[in-house]
Amino acid sequence: MLIEAFSEGPGGGNGAAVVLLERPEPTAWMQRLAGSLRQSETAFLLRVQNHWLLRWFTPTCEVPLCGHATLASLLALGHWQQLQPGDDLELWTRSGPLSVRLERGVRRRGSMVLPSGELRPAAPPADLQSLLSQRIGSPAEAFWTSSLGYAVALLHPSAELSACVGLAAELPQALRPGLVLMQPLSAESPPLPARPALLDGLPLDFQLRFFAPGLGIDEDPVTGSAHALVAPWWQQRLGRDFVVGWQCSDRPGGVLSRAASSGMIRLFGSGHLLWDGTLLTEPQGCETAGGSACASTALDDDSWSSLLPPG
Repeated sequence: MLIEAFSEGPGGGNGAAVVLLERPEPTAWMQRLAGSLRQSETAFLLRVQNHWLLRWFTPTCEVPLCGHATLASLLALGHWQQLQPGDDLELWTRSGPLSVRLERGVRRRGSMVLPSGELRPAAPPADLQSLLSQRIGSPAEAFWTSSLGYAVALLHPSAELSACVGLAAELPQALRPGLVLMQPLSAESPPLPARPALLDGLPLDFQLRFFAPGLGIDEDPVTGSAHALVAPWWQQRLGRDFVVGWQCSDRPGGVLSRAASSGMIRLFGSGHLLWDGTLLTEPQGCETAGGSACASTALDDDSWSSLLPPG
């Protein structure tokens, strides 16, 4: 299945393939499949001992957290009637259990609680400041590193964030694992594309772009983990428990972020189902019928078993 997360129609948001596994499969096979599907992330769902396990892969590597593919996985479970509207569920991941909820009364809309991560103030790297001055006319006003491995730079409201097309190829090596560029929005900001119905009547507080060539993603269209990372800073700055961010990529989308307990952030979003079908491939060396040998080997591998809750 392919769902365009944080979008209410085709051609927007961030595409994520979602694969429902009948048994645990080897990491190398899932990575090759993600490389073939060529989405920002491919999500793999597996039910073990009444727990849903979730893993995410870019075309080149497995990642510890992905917001848009978590939303896509939630909506896929609803489409497959594994989850009913109004139900809460925990997805067990490399970032711990993530609580998700399928919303009532609205088709393909849900929410998820993600870890925010910690922003750590730092001096902006000189090579980044030079690059930003050349590309958008002004350096960063503030800079942070984070526990997610992403760097975050705050730009002046007048900076031309739209001029950052192709920035990934020029990023310094230290920033290639992930760079968030963000800036405040105001009534004086240039008009943005039509927002989804989820955000009707809400202010747009900031916009951002996210580059991660080190993860095989030159630019991610709409990045749930990036919004969860920066939302607490904007909430504190604006003095309220919710903020709305816009990601001004070539497939733009908006994210509503609300404070949750213990430093977590609940993100709300919709998704558009682009296609659904049957995967006609098997890992090499695995039997099609039963697959007991492959399943045993993969489940014994810490990459799957480590996701299960204690006991």
